[in-house]
Amino acid sequence: QVQLVESGGGLVQPGGSLRLSCAASGFTFSSYAMSWVRQAPGKGLEWVSTIEIGGGSTSYADSVKGRFTIARDNAKNTLYLQVNSLEAGDAANYCCGAESLATGADYWGQGTQVTVSS
Repeated sequence: QVQLVESGGGLVQPGGSLRLSCAASGFTFSSYAMSWVRQAPGKGLEWVSTIEIGGGSTSYADSVKGRFTIARDNAKNTLYLQVNSLEAGDAANYCCGAESLATGADYWGQGTQVTVSS
């Protein structure tokens, strides 16, 4: 059974930091590109970042570039997102996803909530 379980969200003040994690199971994690997306209340889904299979290639939305860092540990089947210098606009439910370019399969977690407030 495929599972993606996010954790690490919470309430943080503007300018603060969090480290989000995504624990994967039920599929070959190292063979999938991994991404983070987010959705704020009343808004659409926004792509945040992607890391390729080997971890050597990463990409970011302009809105988070320079503040967020995506990483993966294939030995632990875990994806991370370090979020720094948080702004009110970063408040959202953050979900991780896995995509196989070879098979077209994709999986998504339920998300972890990030709230930014003073």
